[in-house]
Amino acid sequence: IDIPNSNTIVIHRAEMFGLAQLYQLRGRIGRSKLRGYAYLTFDPQKKLTKTAEQRLSVLEQLNTLGAGFQLASHDMDIRGAGNLLGEEQSGHIKEVGVELYHQMLEEAVAAVREGRTGDKAVEEITEHKFTPHIELGMPVLIPEGYVKDINVRLQLYRRLSDLVDDEEIDSFAAELIDRFGDLPDEVQNLLDIVSIKQLCREAGIAKVEAGPKGAVLSFHNDECSYVGALVNYMAENPGTVKLRQKDQKLVFTRIWPESRHRVKGVRMILKTLCDLKSSK
Repeated sequence: IDIPNSNTIVIHRAEMFGLAQLYQLRGRIGRSKLRGYAYLTFDPQKKLTKTAEQRLSVLEQLNTLGAGFQLASHDMDIRGAGNLLGEEQSGHIKEVGVELYHQMLEEAVAAVREGRTGDKAVEEITEHKFTPHIELGMPVLIPEGYVKDINVRLQLYRRLSDLVDDEEIDSFAAELIDRFGDLPDEVQNLLDIVSIKQLCREAGIAKVEAGPKGAVLSFHNDECSYVGALVNYMAENPGTVKLRQKDQKLVFTRIWPESRHRVKGVRMILKTLCDLKSSK
């Protein structure tokens, strides 16, 4: 829609639209020196959801140059960070940006210089580079109320993606407490997820889905390098862990009524798998 002489738009039932949709629609009116007016209406008989109120409030504030960047940041705050910097959030290699491409290119060049070429080199480079998907049924983000500055929040998200062990995670947590105060539950959950992802890479687990009654784990590329040790472990723990035949997923039966129980339980399971892998 492009009507150069139009300077007014009325968006009915604005609460039904997404933040980016409203921003794009509002941008269709008003050109050059011509002031534009956007009226967002909603049904007064229906109570707005919290998310809808947040979207409309954010849109009301986005009236300056460079607002598109702020829009993306607010949208991430409202919807959550999702699978932090993973494929589900960022897309495949060609969509994730120049920095990841440069990182992979440097690793590939280093492999060639060391004489590691072909499929074996690719496997070595990507063995610990896959992005595990973790779903524990809890909020995972840095709330706007905890870190108010958008740019700082994005920098923190980026730094989180570079953490590689518990020592670095603990140091990062200490820095957050020193700068912004005690960690909200959402931030603690985020740090726990980062730690769990590292264990997933070590154990060769691509996906973890956990709920009140246990967890389901999927192997990376549907391959397990420690089958013998895993079979012995399942034999020693009948009824609590099994390999589902139809999709080759590990199923652990547990009782985790709260999210903190799931975090602790999943971490213990992954550490056990890491031990099995190292003892094969």
